[in-house]
Amino acid sequence: MPVKNRFAELLPEITAWRRDLHEHPEILFDTHRTSAVVAEKLTAFGCDEVVTGIGRTGVVGVIKGKSDTSGKVIGLRADMDALPIHEQTGLDYASKTDGAMHACGHDGHTAMLLGAAQYLSETRNFDGTVVVIFQPAEEGGGGGREMCNDGMMERFGIQEVYGMHNWPGRPLGSFAIRSGPFFAATDLFDIVIEGKGGHAAKPQETVDSTVVAAQVVTALQTIASRNADPVSQIVVSVTSFETSSKAFNVIPQRVHMKGTVRTMSNENRDLAEERITALSQSIAQAYGATATVDYIRNYPVMANHEEQTAFAAEVARAVSGDCEEAPLVMGGEDFAFMLEERPGAYILVGNGDTASVHHPEYNFSDEAIPAGCSWWAEIVERRMPAA
Repeated sequence: MPVKNRFAELLPEITAWRRDLHEHPEILFDTHRTSAVVAEKLTAFGCDEVVTGIGRTGVVGVIKGKSDTSGKVIGLRADMDALPIHEQTGLDYASKTDGAMHACGHDGHTAMLLGAAQYLSETRNFDGTVVVIFQPAEEGGGGGREMCNDGMMERFGIQEVYGMHNWPGRPLGSFAIRSGPFFAATDLFDIVIEGKGGHAAKPQETVDSTVVAAQVVTALQTIASRNADPVSQIVVSVTSFETSSKAFNVIPQRVHMKGTVRTMSNENRDLAEERITALSQSIAQAYGATATVDYIRNYPVMANHEEQTAFAAEVARAVSGDCEEAPLVMGGEDFAFMLEERPGAYILVGNGDTASVHHPEYNFSDEAIPAGCSWWAEIVERRMPAA
């Protein structure tokens, strides 16, 4: 089964939806326009139920098949939010909102799932129910967690859930997936080093918080190199270093550091939290300073379920002719929260030779739309074949 002909016919229309969304990016939970556009289209398609306000600004559409002897309910999820990036593509449909941009392709994900929803509403050639999920705040806000906390899975009786992300560098419209841990847990840490400030010409009268903090930054690198098993995946990165004084002749009283930890297991999450706290506090104490550490558990590891991954790969091969083994990804993905509640799988679809995601020159490739739409539609029609 190659790409469905209906999606080739719908490509100009879906492309227009995608480019409209691209022009009007919205960040985190502030997806009010996007959510309204999605709800309006789902209603126009004839979805049996359209519900807004789930997970604050999420939208859910329910589409019933021609029959329901199977009793199966499958969820399909797309993310809607953009990033706080100033777009530099020069496109005719570039962002009209300064400082906001669809730099990760969520405009494409939303458009593709809308296309699949239109097709499924037209044909209903399946035995069961499909729930299309449009989620806000994937980019750091935990919108997937919010939708789950609102009882989405129970309310709509979702039994399995599937998601998709475009992937620059992969051949256009091709697929890749892996079973088990796939995307990393993305924890955060916040460290405040408190010393004793003073004149830069009299360091002996101070406890130099900058020197202490610099030692902490260096020591944190040993978590990956000397504490974690060398064959495991762990990244500890200090990404912000701010002193309480900006003067040339002042030793600052305080240094505030922020960073991220990426891991593929709960054991390494525990290890990172323990070592970041111990190293920061012991180094600070050795210099006569203090360290306050706040470790925030953010997105968990996103792990695909074995049976659903095999099925998703089978569908991908039917659509594009192949489905490769995807690499581990140290980026985060809050579809993890949905996969913790229900079995399912997450797949990558090739975006071609484009700028990487989160880059100001990135753009979603509209030519990937038919493959993405076909994969979602075929997930439904193969998992719940018409009676």
